[in-house]
Amino acid sequence: MRKILVLLALSAIMVAVVVAPTAGASKQANKDIVGTAVAAGQFKTLASLLTSAGLVKTLQGKGPFTVFAPTDAAFAKVPKATLAKLGKNKALLKSVLLYHVVKGNVPASKVVTLDGKSVKTVNGAAVKISVRGGKVYLNGSTLVTKTDIKASNGTIHVINKVLLPPAN
Repeated sequence: MRKILVLLALSAIMVAVVVAPTAGASKQANKDIVGTAVAAGQFKTLASLLTSAGLVKTLQGKGPFTVFAPTDAAFAKVPKATLAKLGKNKALLKSVLLYHVVKGNVPASKVVTLDGKSVKTVNGAAVKISVRGGKVYLNGSTLVTKTDIKASNGTIHVINKVLLPPAN
């Protein structure tokens, strides 16, 4: 487990070096999704896992993509056994991370119109969207806490839990 955490920490540093953040929210939209996430400072675990899964170049690609991005605090809620399992299985890790990505640019104004509907993720499985009390939830319990963080190749919506795809 300690080796996995060291690997994740080193991966986060590598991502931060490769995608050096610059200050200023106005410059944020000039960065791709990975650069924007790294610059935000609250997605270190996500950035590290993207590196481990070999998905950094994908999310730096043309897109557009919409990413429902779990914060470091959201990853801290994931049981250690689950994180260890993901660390040992790159295909599973990739599947979980791609379950957070939707093709196309889906701003909050569109997300709220999808109440009761499901959207297909890049993983292939669908995420159900519901709107209750003016708040957007994914799969019933994951809350979207911040919306419409612009990137050059899409949009990031911040979520408070890690989404796990349905078992095959």
